[in-house]
Amino acid sequence: MPPGPETTAGAGAASAPGDERSPAPPEETAPAAGETAAAGAPAEETAPAPQARPRRAVRLARLARREAARTGIAALSGVAFALSFPPYDVWPLSVVAVAALALLTRGRTARQAAWTGFAFALPFFFVLLRWLHVVGYDAVTGLSLAEALFVAVLGAALALVSRLPAWPLWGACLWVAQELARDRLPLGGFPWGRLAFANTGSPFTPLAALGGAPLVSFAVALTGGLLAYAVTVALKLRASSGPGRFRAVLPGVEALALAVAVLLAGYAVPVPVKADDEVKVALVQGNVQHAGMDFLGRPMMILDNHAEATLQLARDVKAGRVPKPDLVIWPENSSDLDPFQYPQAYDRIEEAVKAVGVPVLVGALVDHPGQSGYIDNKGIVWDPKTGPGASYAKQHPVPFGEYVPFRSALSKVITRLQRVQRDFYPGDHTGVMQIGPARLGDVICFEVAYDEIVRDTVKAGARALVVQTNNATYGRTGQPEQQLAMSRLRAVEHGRAVVTVATSGISAVVAPDGTVQQRSEEFTRDVISATLPLRDGTTVADRVGAAPEWALAMVGLLSCAAALLIGRRVRTDEPEKRGQQ
Repeated sequence: MPPGPETTAGAGAASAPGDERSPAPPEETAPAAGETAAAGAPAEETAPAPQARPRRAVRLARLARREAARTGIAALSGVAFALSFPPYDVWPLSVVAVAALALLTRGRTARQAAWTGFAFALPFFFVLLRWLHVVGYDAVTGLSLAEALFVAVLGAALALVSRLPAWPLWGACLWVAQELARDRLPLGGFPWGRLAFANTGSPFTPLAALGGAPLVSFAVALTGGLLAYAVTVALKLRASSGPGRFRAVLPGVEALALAVAVLLAGYAVPVPVKADDEVKVALVQGNVQHAGMDFLGRPMMILDNHAEATLQLARDVKAGRVPKPDLVIWPENSSDLDPFQYPQAYDRIEEAVKAVGVPVLVGALVDHPGQSGYIDNKGIVWDPKTGPGASYAKQHPVPFGEYVPFRSALSKVITRLQRVQRDFYPGDHTGVMQIGPARLGDVICFEVAYDEIVRDTVKAGARALVVQTNNATYGRTGQPEQQLAMSRLRAVEHGRAVVTVATSGISAVVAPDGTVQQRSEEFTRDVISATLPLRDGTTVADRVGAAPEWALAMVGLLSCAAALLIGRRVRTDEPEKRGQQ
């Protein structure tokens, strides 16, 4: 799993009112080695080299004191940003956090702003990813540090473009560029903490139907940048007086009006929800023995839980207590033994499937047929008459969770990695399968966070989406809520109903407009019966694909290049003007 975060009261001090960029105070520099205190002084009189260290320490201490307030505000803003995500869901804080980072980096040098971005990001990711503490707080810290480096680069870039006109626009593009890079690098990326995932139930959400998660992130970042611009105008007014005050306030009012317009723009976006067909489904959450790394318990326990819940469903159907479903869905890892290697597991699945009398999508870890020593994380369509048939293997295994990069070297240093005894092999096709009367698209666990995997599944013909997941390791940590929020965004983005089916929770039914219609509690056995709308139409986001994301990211990078060129030209022109004077 690759690694990952992001103030206002003291932010006004970042730039003088009215300045596009206020120069930072020059840092003290120690004399170079061999440099004399006065011209012509003999070499013997130069300061001894050992003084360099104390002087460097003094400079660092002065820098730390000078940046302490800004760093503290940045860290608090990062924590506030984390609270905009589930399980807290205070989405307006995402806008405030973006505004805070824009103000804190405005008018700073790239190096200073990079530190501010890092100070913002580290506590953000630490709070957001705290669910990894079940693996170890070293995992939380390491992943947070790695992800924070991306936001440090973002901070430096925000400082550069703050010198340009329309800087809130360029800053919003840079947020998209940062997320694009972080979603893909390193080792396939780690998309947790995207602005869009904090806004799966906000006025911004419908924009996903036009441009996917990147457009939602862009709109949130633009709103935050415009709010920051309005704050800078207010600071100018506070420091000025005279008859021109009314005219000076207009840019701030315009920025606020535009921010409100962007915020409300989502309400004008039609989210397609009309069903072309329907299918009755039953989601089986069999539960596990306990939460944490050792959730499996004894062999066959999880499989027995799901088989018994399905057998009870069959009895309820026979007694007329619930309608008979067209298909049943089990979660990821619902069979804790490979049914093709262990006859008792195969027979237990057969018993449950034949009892309910409809196809069941079973989650299981099975030996890879062509790569010895590897395993597949699969969803398998199990028919009551013909047995196991079509299957989907997870395309994006999680680094360090489902496979170990550089295993021979790292497992000697980090002995905990030895618990991942065999590497998962990535699948090579989408999860679109015919399950009974419905053509559904299977997405397994963390794959719901990756734009391309879900989009390819819909474009391959999925009429609804299934997210098979096993969050038992992270139960009651907030991680299941964060993953469910991603399902909500995907529903709107693709105009598809999404069902999330988990071993221990949260299992849920999400309508194409992103509303959660039914959900289970964590660590309970539950069976959810629902009628799922099936759709064939595609959204604008499906048709344009990743083009808006790449376009916005390129605009952000070009704005940085423009800021560098303009800054270089200004530095070149200033000595010439002084010479002419």
